[in-house]
Amino acid sequence: MRVLSTVCTKGGVGKTTLTANIGGLLADAGFRVLLVDLDSQPTLSSYYELSQPAPGGVYELLATDVSDLNQIISRTVIPNLDVIVSNDSQNQLHQLLLNAPNGRFRMIDLLGRFEPHYDVILIDTQGARSVVLEMAVLASDHVISPIVPELLTAREFVRGTQGMFNDLRELARYTRFEVPPVSIVLNKMADQFRDARDVSQSVREMYAKVEDHGIGVLETPLVSLAAFGSAAMHGLPAHRVETRKPSGRKAPACADQLKSLGCELFPEWKEAIHGVGINGVKKTSDTPEDRG
Repeated sequence: MRVLSTVCTKGGVGKTTLTANIGGLLADAGFRVLLVDLDSQPTLSSYYELSQPAPGGVYELLATDVSDLNQIISRTVIPNLDVIVSNDSQNQLHQLLLNAPNGRFRMIDLLGRFEPHYDVILIDTQGARSVVLEMAVLASDHVISPIVPELLTAREFVRGTQGMFNDLRELARYTRFEVPPVSIVLNKMADQFRDARDVSQSVREMYAKVEDHGIGVLETPLVSLAAFGSAAMHGLPAHRVETRKPSGRKAPACADQLKSLGCELFPEWKEAIHGVGINGVKKTSDTPEDRG
């Protein structure tokens, strides 16, 4: 089972949109996907319509010893795609985890109970550093961090997100846990703006050697397209909304962008991801288990 968290200490960079669409793509590729919404502003929780809402959510996952997973896992209308909704509107989990001796490591052991049921868990996080955010990072085997190619956003990534990872690596020296690698996704790109291209090139050059920071930049950028907003409004994965590039436009279709990104993140599932059609995976002779 793969565990990815979407992290950036700055809000408004597209974490939830990225998490929801990667989840929708993988679900349509035939993989069993669980979304976990750790943001106290629960946008991911309502991104997809729920067909079977659970009575509980992330609060019960982290604060109680819940044994029946059906009490916290909600089913969405997208086949293979489930979600643990954010229901910590009072932000109580922050104080609970801060006071707990295993606060930053609590999710590591909890996620093991989901392994028989899911191929991948995708965790969406809040846009500010907290013990909840650090807990999500330490429970992941890979972190993706969207960056909008603006100078102030890039500076905030270095100061905030990279600074957090440096602190966690120092902490990890005294524990049995490791800090996962980080992959930057250049998000909301716009080819017509030279400043965006310059900033994105600077980010690529800064993190050209992953071994220097534990941080790399994915080759696939996400170009800001109206189809992403339309998909969110209708509660659909964007690859279903825009399957082909409109005539005369330079930017690739949403489906092509997301498939390319998915193949970078999950190269072992490349064939299944490329096989996704308009409303689901194209029929192939093998199964997700055979491919992954």
